[in-house]
Amino acid sequence: MDLYLYFALVALGFVMLIKGAGYLVEGASALAKRFNVSELAIGLTIVALGTSAPELVVNVLSGINGHSEVVFGNVIGSNIFNLFLILGVSGTIYPLVVQKTTVVRELPFSLFITLVLYFLLNDTIFSPNASPTSSTFDGIILITLFGLFLAYIFTSMKNDELEKNEVVKSFSSFGIAWRIIIGLIGLGLGGKLVVDNAVEIANVYGVSQKLIGLTIVAAGTSLPELATSAIAAYKRQADIAIGNVIGSNIFNILLVLGLTTLITPLDYNPVLNTDIYILLGGTVLLLLFMFTINKKKLDRWESLLYLLTFIAYMVYLFMRK
Repeated sequence: MDLYLYFALVALGFVMLIKGAGYLVEGASALAKRFNVSELAIGLTIVALGTSAPELVVNVLSGINGHSEVVFGNVIGSNIFNLFLILGVSGTIYPLVVQKTTVVRELPFSLFITLVLYFLLNDTIFSPNASPTSSTFDGIILITLFGLFLAYIFTSMKNDELEKNEVVKSFSSFGIAWRIIIGLIGLGLGGKLVVDNAVEIANVYGVSQKLIGLTIVAAGTSLPELATSAIAAYKRQADIAIGNVIGSNIFNILLVLGLTTLITPLDYNPVLNTDIYILLGGTVLLLLFMFTINKKKLDRWESLLYLLTFIAYMVYLFMRK
């Protein structure tokens, strides 16, 4: 098959993923609203899940087909894209003022679960004869932490004064049903197109699947977060911009990787430890930015530093292959 066709099919797959996630969020939100679920609960659960749906579908399909490097490359790469590129772009558009709760709760939790992921994947640290894998037990740990995170969200909804999301659109029963169905079909078909053709591109170029996962697949599945945060920054809605990034990173590790590992255990390539170190470093740096100079604010020069680091990381990836 022609190489250009592979790229075209990957692009088509991303369009189907993003459109499918959009339709699913609309339908599920309208359904939840019909049962008197609050708009805030919808935004913190269904909409957040919707922006992580592309990663979830791509990873589950990749795991089932045995493409473990695509799975880990997608999650780690998406989180690096979110942190360095999306925050870099958003903060350059407009400096981001961060809520106190994000600084003292969500950011440290994001750092904590990234450390947990590192230790779960590197079994050789505790047992030299073990092979680096992500087991069913690891999946249970990640999903359990995800449940605790959801419990925290709903507790925060009761105790903190949080902004309401935009009013959820109302649809007829038929409108709700077809949006959910079309959304699921779009996610399924789009995910298959992305996975199958991204692997073919890797084979044609003779590069590793982890490189494809860290770049093409990670970039494509991060498009919803990029669009959401950039627009939020332009509208000076800093909480949405930075909350979207941190929330998405937490969802990717705990839900996306946790569920994928529960479905099928995966082999892990320790070469990706370098990428986890970069992710950890970027999260620590964000915490430092929150406590230095303009506290609880990501300035333009700090955002520019993230962008420059992201460019350097991309150069490093293609040199490493």
